[in-house]
Amino acid sequence: MKKQQSGFTLIELIAVMVILGILAATAVPKFVDLSEAANTASAKNIAGSIESASALNHAVNIAKDASLTSDPVTDVTACNDATVNALLLKALPSDFSVSGAATPSAEGELFDCSLDGPDSVSETFTLIGACDVDGCI
Repeated sequence: MKKQQSGFTLIELIAVMVILGILAATAVPKFVDLSEAANTASAKNIAGSIESASALNHAVNIAKDASLTSDPVTDVTACNDATVNALLLKALPSDFSVSGAATPSAEGELFDCSLDGPDSVSETFTLIGACDVDGCI
């Protein structure tokens, strides 16, 4: 009596390997591009947070000038990490930095800064000049 052997033939195994190879070749490029998209989205998110914090700081500055509040105002007179950290009330992620030569010449003046992140990701955002003491700009 012969024993009946069971298993896959060589043709079946090669067919499965070809199918898996085709799937891998189409899926891998999609996953490789995700890191660049994630860095860009992260930079846009941080830049938006900085702009929102600057707008809120400007609103507090206006309220303080009108004697409606005594809340402190963050001095926004330059594009640098210290200004942004003070606006956000926390430090920027270590792989991001702020740069820009623009400075406001008066309170309430808009000026653009640049947020630089990993993999040469850069995003521009706008700050609103403000200071805690009248006439400091």
